[in-house]
Amino acid sequence: MKSGFVSLIGRPNVGKSTLLNSIIGKKVAITSDKPQTTRNIIEGIYNDSDTQIVFVDTPGIHKPKYKLGKYLNKQAYYSIDDVDVVVFLVDASDKLGKGDLYIIEKLKEIDKPVILILNKIDKIKKEQILLKIDEYKDLYHFKEIIPLSALKKDNINTLIEVLNKYLPDNIKYFDDDVYTNKRLEFLISEIVREKVFNLTNEEVPHSVTCVVEQIKKEKNNYSINIAIIVDRDSLKKIIIGKQGTMIKEIGIEARKDLEELLDKKVYLELFVKTIKNWRDKEKYLQEFGFKDFLE
Repeated sequence: MKSGFVSLIGRPNVGKSTLLNSIIGKKVAITSDKPQTTRNIIEGIYNDSDTQIVFVDTPGIHKPKYKLGKYLNKQAYYSIDDVDVVVFLVDASDKLGKGDLYIIEKLKEIDKPVILILNKIDKIKKEQILLKIDEYKDLYHFKEIIPLSALKKDNINTLIEVLNKYLPDNIKYFDDDVYTNKRLEFLISEIVREKVFNLTNEEVPHSVTCVVEQIKKEKNNYSINIAIIVDRDSLKKIIIGKQGTMIKEIGIEARKDLEELLDKKVYLELFVKTIKNWRDKEKYLQEFGFKDFLE
C-alpha cells in the first residue's frame, strides 16, 4: 500500500486547482483567472486499489505587495514542510519568469523530491514542449519532468504512476469515500465565491467572502442560503447588479456546480451583506464556523 502527502505549488494561475480537480474527479478547489483565488490550504484525496495520495493545493506563490499576499505565501510554504513530494507547476504556454525563478530558489532550501509539471501543453506545439523541458532541466535537479494538460486531463495517469515511485509504504489516512478535508459548507461557499470572481471580472477584490448561513437537506433536494460578505456598499451594488441581474447570474452558475457536487436539486438563495468593521466580520465568520477565512 502506497500513501503519502503531495504539495502542489507554483505561481498564481498556473493551474494548481484545475489539476487537483482533474485528479480527484470532483470540484474541491475553485478556479479563476484572478490571481490568489485559492486562500486556504485545501486537501484533495486520491484513492485507487493500492494507493492513497493526499494532494495539498496551495495559494500561488508570488512576490507579495500586501498583507494578504504575505499570508498566502506563508500558507504555501507551510504546506511544503510535512509532505513527501513537492509538485511544482509552471504554465508551459507562458515564458519562464521571475516568479518561477523565485520559487526555484526556494526549492533549493528543501530536501524533498520535486517533480516539475509543464501544464497547459494543449496551448503549445509538441516541439515547444521539448524546448520547455530543456529550458527548465538545468535550473534545478527535478526528479521528473511531466508535460500535461490539467484542463484536458491529458497525462494525469502518468503523474499518478510517477508519484507512486516516491511515496512511502504506509497505511491509509482517510476512508475510501473521503475526497477532501474540507467541510461541505466550505465547498459550497467557495463555489459561490468562484462565480462572483468570474462574473465580476476585476471589479471585485479578494476581500469578498461567501458564507453558508443555512443548509437544509431534504429527501430529493437541498435548500441553501448564502451571504456574500463585502466591506463597501459600492461592491454590494456591483454584485447585485442593475435590477438584480448580476446576483441572479451568479446564482444560476453556482446552482449548476452545486447540483453536480451534491447530486441533488438545489434551491439557492443569495444575498449581499456589508460588514465594514473587521472585528464585526471576525465575529460573524466565527458564528457560522468559517474560521478558515480569518487570514
